[in-house]
Amino acid sequence: MDIRILIAKLKIFDTPTICNALEMIDQDRRNFGYTDESFFCLNPQMDPIVGIAKTATIRSLRPSTLTPDELKQERVKYYSYVYDGELPKIVVMQDLDGLRHGHGVFWGEFNSRVHRYLGCEGVITDGSVRDVPNLPTDFQILASALRPSHANIHIVDYGKQVNVYSMVVNPGSIVHADLHGAVTFDVTLAEQVIECAHQFVESERTVLNACKNPSGLTFEKLIELYLGR
Repeated sequence: MDIRILIAKLKIFDTPTICNALEMIDQDRRNFGYTDESFFCLNPQMDPIVGIAKTATIRSLRPSTLTPDELKQERVKYYSYVYDGELPKIVVMQDLDGLRHGHGVFWGEFNSRVHRYLGCEGVITDGSVRDVPNLPTDFQILASALRPSHANIHIVDYGKQVNVYSMVVNPGSIVHADLHGAVTFDVTLAEQVIECAHQFVESERTVLNACKNPSGLTFEKLIELYLGR
């Protein structure tokens, strides 16, 4: 099935449901594959974003050893990497400054709008963000914090495996994210994830509908519904 069709089918579910579906496929997924820290969420009202992972790493505590002109050329190469490939995309960007991650900002109005043009739905990063009033409303940002300065921000590498808040992401994997956080999985699992997500939603529907319209509902009946009798 076309990847864009799969992504459209995945977008109808929130990220917790996708996590539930992955657990149905593999019980071990209870312990890996998703972010395990809280984020600043730029647009919590947005629908979930789903896309192909574009990965990168950054630092900001110390200046790069490259000259300003060399840094611009490297940035152009990075933008070319993001631009290439299937749509839609999500950037997953790891800050390598350890306990000082997020010291300087990569994601402000400039880079957010550039990446939106490059076909990105949003970014998942343990780095920081600024320019909040001027950021695009159709671009989701999950970041560690707000900061005012870009400090010595520069891209270290891209197109390689990254780790953002325990979510290990390989370039080309699917990333699903909303205000709760993000989860990643291989493209080969997409159809199975969609099927299991539907199954999970249906498994809860009877109990949820009864609780939403509780007229005549007894505790005993609720338990019967829960046990599937």
